[in-house]
Amino acid sequence: MIDDFAADGQLAKAIPGFKPREPQRQMAVAVSEAIEASRPLVVEAGTGTGKTYAYLAPALRAKKKVIISTGSKALQDQLYSRDLPTVAKALKFTGKLALLKGRSNYLCLERLEQQALAGGDLPVQTLSDVILLRSWSNQTQDGDISTCASVAEDSQAWPLVTSTNDNCLGSDCPLYKDCFVVKARKKAMDADVVVVNHHLFSGRYGGQRERLCRVDPRGGSDDLR
Repeated sequence: MIDDFAADGQLAKAIPGFKPREPQRQMAVAVSEAIEASRPLVVEAGTGTGKTYAYLAPALRAKKKVIISTGSKALQDQLYSRDLPTVAKALKFTGKLALLKGRSNYLCLERLEQQALAGGDLPVQTLSDVILLRSWSNQTQDGDISTCASVAEDSQAWPLVTSTNDNCLGSDCPLYKDCFVVKARKKAMDADVVVVNHHLFSGRYGGQRERLCRVDPRGGSDDLR
């Protein structure tokens, strides 16, 4: 295994303020050996170890399909937007990265249009939010509702403009080719590293043993370097 955690390793060279920690290096070695031997590994490490980098670096070095599962969507976003790209850049990882959430986390364009057409029947604030969401739908690249800053998280509009397994029209939807859920799933299928959360992982990826998985059942925030 390349010692990325040495004082002159790739992480120290690329990440300002990175300092070698022996427990972190030992964990990285254990993760690397487990990957190489295709065997499970459970690690319990204290605060200050730097667990996130300790599993990310060897996972990216392994050149395998990787699924990383987190205990919450907040941690999922943090890992995908900050820690994963930081380590990937440091290691000059050129593979594809993807973030995948459950269906209800994406704007449904068809349901949005239906609500816009029924606007007169909606409460004033809900209608106002629907109008804002129509504008946002033309700006967003992925339809992830957590990235929409213009509409409150507890807005009554969200259940009206997101879909469930029960009300999704699937391939019969007139806007299927533009569906954010379909696009997110395709991107995840094509990616080398996919970041999911435990709920989605257990339902969608639980039986795919050929992939390398990292699961943190505690869902703790951990120290991130």
